[in-house]
Amino acid sequence: MRLTCPHCGPRDRREFTWSGDAVALARPAREADPAEWDAYLHLRDNPAGATRDLWYHDPCGAFIVADRDTVTHAVHATTLATTLAAKVAAKVAR
Repeated sequence: MRLTCPHCGPRDRREFTWSGDAVALARPAREADPAEWDAYLHLRDNPAGATRDLWYHDPCGAFIVADRDTVTHAVHATTLATTLAAKVAAKVAR
């Protein structure tokens, strides 16, 4: 699989570290019961098909968000995580 770093161009997947799903999770309170913490830490979707992941590009230090298909391994788009965060913040501010 190849991912395109917005700074460095197309790169082999081995240059990247997967950093999880690109979704915001609500962290439980420190005193939450163990079932809530278990769900937060261990229970994640594992979709077959379209997904959005956060990747860290080791050579340049950029975090990117990749829209990809887990069945075909096709990467449909990559964007700097900071760019997406700015777009979300702008929508929230409206």
